[in-house]
Amino acid sequence: MRSLIGILGGMGPLATVDFVTKIIHQTPASRDQDHLPLLVHSVPQIPDRTACLLENRESPLAALLKGLNTLISGGAGCIAIPCNTAHYWYEPLAQASSVPILHIAQACAEALAQEKITSVGLLATDGTLKAGFYTRELAEYGIALTTPQQELQRRVMEGIYLVKSGALEQGAQVLDGCMADMLQQGVERVILGCTEIPVALNALDSVHAHLGMDATRALAAACVQWHQQQPMAVAA
Repeated sequence: MRSLIGILGGMGPLATVDFVTKIIHQTPASRDQDHLPLLVHSVPQIPDRTACLLENRESPLAALLKGLNTLISGGAGCIAIPCNTAHYWYEPLAQASSVPILHIAQACAEALAQEKITSVGLLATDGTLKAGFYTRELAEYGIALTTPQQELQRRVMEGIYLVKSGALEQGAQVLDGCMADMLQQGVERVILGCTEIPVALNALDSVHAHLGMDATRALAAACVQWHQQQPMAVAA
């Protein structure tokens, strides 16, 4: 059994680094050798996922498949994709993969269910909302989902792309306001369903952060759990 975890990243680069950091922080380790073996494919030139879904721009699937094959050829025993919107293409990627691909929304739904959360809001890209996979995964656990109204969603997208452009502080201020508005709708938690959002809120040290469910962190925890379930390698 191959225990190397492949990370299909670059969407965006900062979010990929954040994801790796979250894996490290959640790994019970007392020395270097206790940490998870990772193979990171961070190629930011993958076409924009939201632009494809909403504006009929170039599909990222070919680039995603290329990255997937690179990771599998490199020895990955499972794959994690620290980009929510890219999970729109989860099914064709899973069909093409000879190793399991962890699903970020499933990991998030399982974490919420363990905390007995029954109602959540979702801050994510337009593409992720259109894809609908959070609705499906949460429904499996009986968790009600509230999505932003049009004006709030416009601000969410503004904040996400500010972070992607390098304007981290400005984007964080916008996203923190979006988080506050979503909480006012009476949900127990808010899923941070774009990998740029927790990066921004953490940089701001947001007072609302403890009410967020960081989907990236949930996926990182799923990576740690997967690795712990693999058989120990037998020395030659």
